[in-house]
Amino acid sequence: MLTIYDIAKITGFSPTTVSKVINNYPDVSDKTRNKIKKALVESGFKPNAQAQFLSTKKTWTIGVVYYEGVGIGLAHPFFSYVIQAFKHRVEEYGYSLLFGSKTDRLKNSTFLEYFKYSRVDGIVIISTEEGNKETEEIINSDFPCVIIDIRNNNAATVSSDNEKGCKLAIDYLYELGHRKIAHISGGFGDRNWSSTTRIKCYKEAMNNLGLNVPNGYIADGVNFDYSGGYSAMKKLLKLKDRPTAVFAAGDKLALGAIAAIRDEGMNVPDDFSVIGFDDIELARYVTPGLTTIRQNSTELGRSAADILVEQINQKKKLTVNKVIPVELVKRDSCRKIN
Repeated sequence: MLTIYDIAKITGFSPTTVSKVINNYPDVSDKTRNKIKKALVESGFKPNAQAQFLSTKKTWTIGVVYYEGVGIGLAHPFFSYVIQAFKHRVEEYGYSLLFGSKTDRLKNSTFLEYFKYSRVDGIVIISTEEGNKETEEIINSDFPCVIIDIRNNNAATVSSDNEKGCKLAIDYLYELGHRKIAHISGGFGDRNWSSTTRIKCYKEAMNNLGLNVPNGYIADGVNFDYSGGYSAMKKLLKLKDRPTAVFAAGDKLALGAIAAIRDEGMNVPDDFSVIGFDDIELARYVTPGLTTIRQNSTELGRSAADILVEQINQKKKLTVNKVIPVELVKRDSCRKIN
């Protein structure tokens, strides 16, 4: 089994320089780094985990906290895209991921205790409930951490520009002539940050245009899923004063709403305009193509990785709240009315 001393002989550089390249230290020139990396690949060199830990005091592992209690699940396309982008980015830095798991021996432990036991270098928290006790424990600890899709002034966070996204959606429907615009939320309650933020921003966008939000115009889509959008749209269709357009807090909600409209013998966009939020892959393939607010899931994941690794390297917690821009994607689910 090759050692860094063997690679040093092959490349002509010192063992210290080889070690720096293996452990992703920045103070090595690109030319030197590329030559050593080429030798590492060609020789099939595999770093010894114990030796790496002794030399860097790192396990080169990042813990992933994911709360299924939020009800969305890793199967949701948006979060799967984000975690994939995060994974690719941290792998570029040399890290691997360890998903939080409550084994029999640790089932009564918190996530912080579990990751301390596992000796991870940092923690990423995805899709959490606002104010969750285990999340707060991590935030208040000395562990480097970053939270995706939430904002917290006591931690490093990365989220989409929900305010801008809601404004883009409502302004676009307004430009098409719509004045009766309903909203399907991702769920009611204070703990679902994305949903409550988009409800708030929907109301603000409507108010800025002088538009009324009648009783019943905000329908509960539960957990950002298809069935939630379907049932919420059914409620909107029963209103005496129906909306002409619907802004859904997520694409799966929007797709469920379109199915409910069709089941009532009506059509999108002829009878109702529908706009989503996410731009999951399916949005471009359904009929009609779904107009939506695109979240940059790749940038969300990469930015979260950069911020977390920066904290690990600096051995200092950050409290930055990074907001990733969104954009309106126009397809065929909205139409102009008189």
